[in-house]
Amino acid sequence: MNYQVLARKWRPHNFTEVVGQEHVVKSLINALQHNRLHHAYLFTGTRGVGKTTIARILAKAVNCENLQEFNPCGVCSVCRDLDEGRFLDLIEVDAASRTKVEDTRDLLDNAQYAPSHGRYKVYIIDEVHMLSGHSFNALLKTLEEPPPHVKFLLATTDPHKIPVTVLSRCLQFNLKRLLPAQICSQMEFILQQEAIEFEPAALKLLSRAADGSMRDGLSLLDQAIVYGNGKVSADDVRAMLGTVAQQPVNDILSALARGDVVDILDKINEIANLTPDFGEILHQILQILHRVALVQQVPGAVDRDFDVDMIAALSGQLTPEDVQLFYQIGLVGRRDLDLAPDPRSGFEMVMLRMLTFKPVTLAQGSIKSIKIQPSVSKPSVKIPPQIVTAAAQSNEAPVNDWLSMIVAMKLTGLTREFASNCVLESIDDKVCTLIVDPGHIRGARAEETLQKALQVYRGASLKLVINAKKITQDTPAVQLTKEREDRQQAAVEFINSDHNIQALKDRFDARVLPGTIEPV
Repeated sequence: MNYQVLARKWRPHNFTEVVGQEHVVKSLINALQHNRLHHAYLFTGTRGVGKTTIARILAKAVNCENLQEFNPCGVCSVCRDLDEGRFLDLIEVDAASRTKVEDTRDLLDNAQYAPSHGRYKVYIIDEVHMLSGHSFNALLKTLEEPPPHVKFLLATTDPHKIPVTVLSRCLQFNLKRLLPAQICSQMEFILQQEAIEFEPAALKLLSRAADGSMRDGLSLLDQAIVYGNGKVSADDVRAMLGTVAQQPVNDILSALARGDVVDILDKINEIANLTPDFGEILHQILQILHRVALVQQVPGAVDRDFDVDMIAALSGQLTPEDVQLFYQIGLVGRRDLDLAPDPRSGFEMVMLRMLTFKPVTLAQGSIKSIKIQPSVSKPSVKIPPQIVTAAAQSNEAPVNDWLSMIVAMKLTGLTREFASNCVLESIDDKVCTLIVDPGHIRGARAEETLQKALQVYRGASLKLVINAKKITQDTPAVQLTKEREDRQQAAVEFINSDHNIQALKDRFDARVLPGTIEPV
């Protein structure tokens, strides 16, 4: 007996066996249950997700003599004939090979005649988008006025090429790409039924390589069984797919987190001897970076398909900003890998680019004394001590220094604006008294927020008292304005006294544009 490939042998024969398309299966079963069958269905989706399979199951269900919970029974004469490909009332064609209008007309000529055996005459047209314009016109005529005994089941990978006049007359279902976990689970079930030894890690590799297609996944599984001489092991699958083990990828990412370029290049040299697919390696790196980013934002987002300990370690070694940068560089690098002189050099450049553009962060206390020799002396600018405190964003403010207290309390918005226009008159653990100009607009919410911030800052349930009277000293807002003006004036004087600027003015008649000088 000839060998039958797994994709055909384990093709679903009823709705219960369909994997990953519950939204379509539920709709079709409900239509059968309430006898609300449409005359034309269009199944769309990428290759190998079950478009033609579901169409065949539906053709079987509408003609089955003994539906079991609105599922084809599989034992009646209609089900057996359909499974064996000899049901006369099922006309299945591939539109890619019959694109001419004459072919379509010949196909539809018999639509007017009643079915010979079943309740409905069913037309399954695969890759329907390949029909010519005239063929669509011929089909459209029948879709507009279909005989009551005819059902059209259309399947396509590219619905955008189908005329809208045809789309509007079909009930459309978009089939999803299957998840790796769904493909892996089906592979495991099939291998158990076939009594074939396997390693779970090998099935995970195959299910990812299937890229959302169950048919592609089962074809790869067939290949892996032959390659492994009746067994499916992770090492054999890696060798068959041309991928490398997970550990070198983990090592590259760990070296990337440490910024160790020598170790990265050494690892690349090691895996280069295995003639790997560097695009696939970069794909694995992107998958891990994606998982690291998720764990950093949601610590519980653990995926058992990955090395949990390694993901946790990288989450601590890399900042979220670095992860996002590396992911973006890797994404662009994978797209441009074919443009590189060779895949290895392209991959190495992607890794080097990640290191080159990684922001350098210096830990506090690790900066040694560095001497900077200025080209010219800068004018001395006297800055009030309280402004220095504000610029440093200190959390510890001197006693009764209102500006420093505003900074330490981290006030924002209207509350900060209101506080900056007040002057501190007195403060203790019971009462804080502020003075505000009588003409300044006050807000109850800002005063309430300020009182709560003061209570947290002082660690006591003090009361806030605000007196409206003329202010005779500078408020923090005035102090900051004066400081900005002083810095601006110092910057202008520095530019005007710089000998390089003077030389440019003298030799090239250069001039400094007004308003372009800003203090650093």
